[in-house]
Amino acid sequence: MKRQKLLVNGERLKNELERFAKFGKTENNGVTRLALSEEDRVARDFFRTCCEELGLAVKVDDMGCMYATLEGVEDKPPILIGSHLDSVKKGGRFDGVLGVLAGLEVVRTLVENNIKPKIPITLVNFTNEEGARFEPSMMASGVLSGKFDKNTMLKKKDSAGITFEEALKSIGYEGEVENRLTEGTAFLELHIEQGPILEKEALSIGVVECVVGMACFDIEITGESDHAGTTPMNMRKDALFAANNLINEIRKVLGSLDEELVFTIGRVNVYPSIHTVIPNKVVFSLEARHKDPNIVSTFKEFVVGLPDLGLNEGCEVKITKLWERDTVWFDTTIVTQVEESAQSLGYTNKRMVSGAGHDAQFIASLVPTAMLFVPSMNGKSHCEEELTTWEECEKGVNVLLDTVLALLSK
Repeated sequence: MKRQKLLVNGERLKNELERFAKFGKTENNGVTRLALSEEDRVARDFFRTCCEELGLAVKVDDMGCMYATLEGVEDKPPILIGSHLDSVKKGGRFDGVLGVLAGLEVVRTLVENNIKPKIPITLVNFTNEEGARFEPSMMASGVLSGKFDKNTMLKKKDSAGITFEEALKSIGYEGEVENRLTEGTAFLELHIEQGPILEKEALSIGVVECVVGMACFDIEITGESDHAGTTPMNMRKDALFAANNLINEIRKVLGSLDEELVFTIGRVNVYPSIHTVIPNKVVFSLEARHKDPNIVSTFKEFVVGLPDLGLNEGCEVKITKLWERDTVWFDTTIVTQVEESAQSLGYTNKRMVSGAGHDAQFIASLVPTAMLFVPSMNGKSHCEEELTTWEECEKGVNVLLDTVLALLSK
């Protein structure tokens, strides 16, 4: 098949994104569309309708993932394009849904130009990427890739005590296990960056090379509670003072380890949390992310050694590793093609990494995979202020289309 230069219909893409933003729209122009909710069902139903109107065959697997396939000339593993339709509570209008509708626009462009692809193209909506209603995030793609146990995931409950399995059945999206994604020629996921780099550097396209590795720990400090007014300072075992010492040391050491290392203390609990009582326990989380496994390993060694630094104020320090993941590198051939497509369209771009997790990182173990980013204004995401300009959305989908056409021509 001869490769053609086509551009997508930006106005149509905009209208479709605005239409889906109504499914779960919040007062401040955001979206609450939790996985397997009524809002999610409505979005899924409409997506199915859009696909069937194009003549696509729509199937659903046992985790509720949707697959809409445009038939190819040859019966070979498809090019897969997709992301997710669910959101966090009071999230944005672009996270996930842009990647799903980008695939829809690519297929619409092919159909209206009477282009029947050499091999099938399948659009994918992964269930419960966010993990906002049922933990963990990327649940369905995790099951597909063997990272999570299906039966365990089906029993996960939301805050109202409803299980994932119950919710899946209630919205009518419990499909068949034989419909699962198991193979493909390529998987492409377009996503908003969810960070400030592209906008700061005035770039339109991020060519994503990997999803970075990370490790997350709980650090528990146990001291003794005493009266805040009667206990001399030199006789205290103040867990919060010990925590403060350790946090200062963490920032100093990790801040000088590598400029690309990002680390966060996102949760701190102090007990008994009474202003007249010396804290007897503090528990805080510490996570760090980096593409280089050696840097992540150095971080882990440092954390394990925190109790031996002499900063404990007489308290006991316990370190518990909660979880970790290795860096997932995407397929170099497809990543290079995404880069070449962006350049051929004249769009400014750079290679970069993803600090956030995406379905692509799990699907990469099944199918050659690549991702591309478009800018997030002010780096905002997972909030109602999330915004990517229509022009940047259109550019991202044009790169996606050009990449698909290039893959079809090989």
